[in-house]
Amino acid sequence: MAEVLEIKEHHTVHQLPTADNGEGGEKSPMNISYGKTMMWYFLLSDAFTFSAFLIAYACLRLGHKWWPNPNDVFNAMPFMGHHKIPMGFVSIMTFILIMSSVFVVRAVQEGHRMNKKGVMYWMFWGILGGAAFLGCQAWEWQHLLAEGMRPFYNVFYEGKDGLTTLWNVHEQGKPLFSPGPVAFGALFFGITGFHGFHVFTGVCLNIWGFFATANGTFEKRGHYEMIEKLGLYWHFVDLVWVFVFLAFYLM
Repeated sequence: MAEVLEIKEHHTVHQLPTADNGEGGEKSPMNISYGKTMMWYFLLSDAFTFSAFLIAYACLRLGHKWWPNPNDVFNAMPFMGHHKIPMGFVSIMTFILIMSSVFVVRAVQEGHRMNKKGVMYWMFWGILGGAAFLGCQAWEWQHLLAEGMRPFYNVFYEGKDGLTTLWNVHEQGKPLFSPGPVAFGALFFGITGFHGFHVFTGVCLNIWGFFATANGTFEKRGHYEMIEKLGLYWHFVDLVWVFVFLAFYLM
């Protein structure tokens, strides 16, 4: 039975529970470890940062009378020459990142079972998926840069009947001013680059978790909670990409 403290006030006795009241929050808030709690705090603060970027994107986009059509901007595909496949490549990127998140979920499950080999197996595939996503993003950036788009220079402008048209800087030369809304290039490279930095950081952390597992670090601790915390970060990166995908590629 929990201990109580008696406080007499105006002839009334109040019984207050002590810190050790048996509710499960004495040693950790919400009955989870401080490590996971701090990870949730970090992810919440990072969510505010991404939210600010996406809100800025929405405000700037709504402030322009015309905006490039994503189907006409993101339609290139590696090894397909000049064939246009609207949203094809970015859909592959999204699938890769989602699958990597599924692999990390499996690693966490194997950690709960104290299965060292299982954790290493699924973490390897999660790392490979993250690296593949970064490679795809690098190709997409390289393609857009080759077309002439820059963080503060947008080569996609409003053509006839409001159609998205590419200004060919190699044939037409670079004009004095950005042909299309300059905010498009700045927001695209800024937000996708910021997200890409998070993916890169997550891949590095997952590599560390893979080798720590291989060295038996978590076996000695008696739990794989660190893999679970790395998984929380990786799922957050995956979730943020869903919102970035909706903002830039689908709207």
